[in-house]
Amino acid sequence: MSEPSPSRPARSEASVGVVQATVAYGLWGLMPLLFAAMAPAGAFEIVAWRVVFGLVFCAVAIAVTRSWLRTRSLMAQRRVMLVMGLAAVLILVNWTVYVAATTTGHTVEAALGYFINPLVTIALGVVVLRERLRPAQWTAVGISVVAVVVIAVGYGRMPWISLALAFSFGLYGLVKKRVGGTVDALSGLTIETVWLLPVAVVALVVLAVTGSGGGVTFTSEGWVHVLVTVLTGPATAVPLLLFASSARRVSLSTLGLTQYLAPIMQLLVGVVVQHEPMSGARWFGFGIVWLSLVILTADSFMAARSSRRRAFPSAAAEPV
Repeated sequence: MSEPSPSRPARSEASVGVVQATVAYGLWGLMPLLFAAMAPAGAFEIVAWRVVFGLVFCAVAIAVTRSWLRTRSLMAQRRVMLVMGLAAVLILVNWTVYVAATTTGHTVEAALGYFINPLVTIALGVVVLRERLRPAQWTAVGISVVAVVVIAVGYGRMPWISLALAFSFGLYGLVKKRVGGTVDALSGLTIETVWLLPVAVVALVVLAVTGSGGGVTFTSEGWVHVLVTVLTGPATAVPLLLFASSARRVSLSTLGLTQYLAPIMQLLVGVVVQHEPMSGARWFGFGIVWLSLVILTADSFMAARSSRRRAFPSAAAEPV
């Protein structure tokens, strides 16, 4: 009877990671439909409930996994709390812009932001972390700049929504990278929502008192509306936790490839479901962005393959 191949567990782990990443980005891609289902709630109310029920979900998850001690120890570290406070501000900006865009007929522009995001992340690495780019990466970044100009001309204005989403999420990733080895996904999201809870409560009180933006609709639109609003908690936390788990199982190049699923689905939701217009200039601009992403993805795969080839001879030379 033959023994199981030692490579099978690794393949199994990678397969699980790919499924987790696909589900995470798929859920993020469908998020505009969830926000649309929350109508007539406005963007500020949606974001506020997202914070509140996100924190509730995190508290339940921490209780189930019995990780209170780990989270509490992180919250006792001043540097961690300050960094996570900055991350909370950035993700609040990202959530607010994204929800406002997808509930006011700008889902396509939001999708563009997440297509641009990987290129913005690379640019931030150069400017902030002093990273060196390969020629293909410089080419991809340069092409993306051309794409933004083309799309701006087509819109008749700069695609501010796209740029705000790309840069806020890019900066959020950069800040999270500073504590990535210390703060796990569940504790990180918990601390971020703890920071944002006072802001969310104040926003709900102001909306209820002033009635601006339609006021607070949580209890005035029936039980289905209540259920959908409560679902913003797990809808916020589950994709993040799946993504964090997949990142430990699959290569960076594979993870980078799956990230395009979310903006592709957002684009389809905007065009097919919400019937947003797509002019020829828009398609041309998106096409240029996709060209830069193809170059970036191909370069990532080639770099990963080259790295494995360099590592193989040294591994083969080690004594058995």
